[in-house]
Amino acid sequence: MIRHYFVSDSLDDLEQIEKELEENGVVTPQIHVLSKDGYGVERHHLHGVSDFMKTDVMHSGLIGLGIGVLGAVLVSGIAYFNRWPESIGWMPFVFLSVVVLGFCTWEGGFLGFQVRNARFRRFEGVLENDRHVLFLDVNPDQEDLMKQVMQRHPKLEPAGDGGAAPAWVIKGQHQFDDFKRWAP
Repeated sequence: MIRHYFVSDSLDDLEQIEKELEENGVVTPQIHVLSKDGYGVERHHLHGVSDFMKTDVMHSGLIGLGIGVLGAVLVSGIAYFNRWPESIGWMPFVFLSVVVLGFCTWEGGFLGFQVRNARFRRFEGVLENDRHVLFLDVNPDQEDLMKQVMQRHPKLEPAGDGGAAPAWVIKGQHQFDDFKRWAP
């Protein structure tokens, strides 16, 4: 899958685009609208970007995880080379390694909550000008459909491409949405 970004001034236009895409087989989890106007996105029944996705918690958490792994290896290495486990055993050092790993991962995620998602930083100027970003995660077989729909909306400006969510994530979201509609 590949993610295509588009910029628009009109939520009405984005609502029509989303409707056209869904009528032609693009599922809702493939379509997102990033906007400062959360109420407008909701009022137009658009699939907005969740507050969680707007933060960099996952990216920063993974960086924290990497630092935590290095810290845990450092704790274990220092204990091993100083032969401390020979006198008191490995349990305190394993516990300390787990604590260091957990703390660094938690701290990375915590810091990520305070920062805009790295993938969306390039759109800060667009959002500040009260414009909206539409992004589509499409399969190669949906590219032609997407181009046809976008040609019918000349006010929509292409804003680049990027990495998309994995297909299995989108499929899982779609199945979960179907389950929510079915379940009582």
